[in-house]
Formats: sequence, structure tokens, C-alpha cells
Amino acid sequence: MVVNEQKMMLNCIDLAKIYPSKKGDFTVLSDFNLKVSQGEFVSIIGHSGCGKSTVLSMIAGLNAISRGGIVLDGKHIAGPGPDRGVVFQSPCLFPWMTALENVLLGVKKVFPHATRQQTDDIARYYLDKVGLSDAFHKRAGELSNGMQQRVGIARAFALKPKILLLDEPFGMLDSLTKSELQEVLMEVWTKEKITAIMVTHDVDEAIFLSDRVIMMTGGPFAKVGDVLSIHLERPRERKAVLAHPDYYDLRGHLIDFLEQH
Repeated sequence: MVVNEQKMMLNCIDLAKIYPSKKGDFTVLSDFNLKVSQGEFVSIIGHSGCGKSTVLSMIAGLNAISRGGIVLDGKHIAGPGPDRGVVFQSPCLFPWMTALENVLLGVKKVFPHATRQQTDDIARYYLDKVGLSDAFHKRAGELSNGMQQRVGIARAFALKPKILLLDEPFGMLDSLTKSELQEVLMEVWTKEKITAIMVTHDVDEAIFLSDRVIMMTGGPFAKVGDVLSIHLERPRERKAVLAHPDYYDLRGHLIDFLEQH
């Protein structure tokens, strides 16, 4: 797939993150630049400590920007907001509330003038899309880790955000559940076409889901080291991706970069 030619949805300009310490300032991230088109799915990959999650948390408005700026849909971000849907490694649900109630919390805030039936329909629609139509009224604390993450994905999409931010969303799951939820995410994203940025350590996950993979150099002073475009047709099926003649070249490119940085 060619990078979406629509308008630019996100622009990270000379981003830096600097933490003060007793030994002086520690620069985790420096001169990070990234442009993401509307409807594009981008993955950020790199070694632990390179600032991947730091970038995502700054875009989410959860971490202050030390230098540079972030423009989302033409406006500089200054803090968190409903225009960004975030899926963390841990789903962060209220365990005493049902799956439906957890999703409704955000939906009601984003659509304050909607009727109860309308917000209910939105929450049920996305829970159904992630395969939880039989678990609307189960408390989050009673759900498996994989099912809780499905609720987290449904909640993020239900906000109708301008951009979806995924911070290693499947990192704590077993291999089978991980593969299932990658398929779920891809299916819902293909329908919604929300601009998405995902942080991952998983090379195969990045190739399967992404239009581009952003490779970061090691920290400190981490920045974009290389960018790989994934020209695989959508919608994608895992077997077809694995059998594609370009697959191992793409995989080799990413692994070579990670081994050298």
C-alpha cells in the first residue's frame, strides 16, 4: 500500500525529551521528526530505552514536551484529549464495572449530547466488533487478559479519535491470543481507517499491521534512524503476508537495523 496521499494528520517537529538529574540533564530523545498521513498505520520499533513509548506518551499529551512541537490535524497539542485514543500494554479498566460500562465512560464524555440509546449503541457496536458480544455485562475483573485488551481496543475506537495510539498493546499476551488480537485490530482498523501509531518490539507484528515502520536509534539522544515502507496489499491475511516474496527481505531489513543499533 502506498502511503496515504490525504492530508497530514500528525507532525512531530524536532521533538526532544530531557530529564533533569543530579549529574545533569539526560536527553532520552532528540530531534525526532515524523509526519503521518490521515488513515496511515505507522509502527515505531527500536530497543528498550530508545524513547518509543516516550514519543507516544508525548503525542497522547501525558508527557511534557521538552523541546519541539506536535501538531495534530493542524493544531498544536497541549495536553491529553479525546481526539487521541490510547491503548496501553495493560488495558487500565475499572475491574468492578462491566465491559459495556467501561466503554460507555469515554463515549459519554466524548458525545455529551447523545441520548442514552445512542451511546449504548456505539459501545455495543465496538464491543461486538472485537468479539465481545457475549460479554457486555461481565465485569472487567472477571475477564481474561486478552478479553480485557479487547475492551481496551473497543474503548479506543468508540471515542472516534483522530488518531489511535497503541503502546505495545499485545506485549503481555501469549502467542495465540496475541495473533488473534492482531487480527481483530486489523479488521476494525481496516473498516474505520483511523490514523494509527503503534509502539512494538515485534518485527513480525510491525510488518503485518503497518504501512510504514519507523526505526529508532538507541538512546540517549535517540531519533529516527530509518524508515521502511510496507507495500503489501490490504486487507491482509497472515498466511498471505508470510508467503509474500518480499516478506523476508522486509524482515531482514528491520532485524539488520536493530542488530546494528
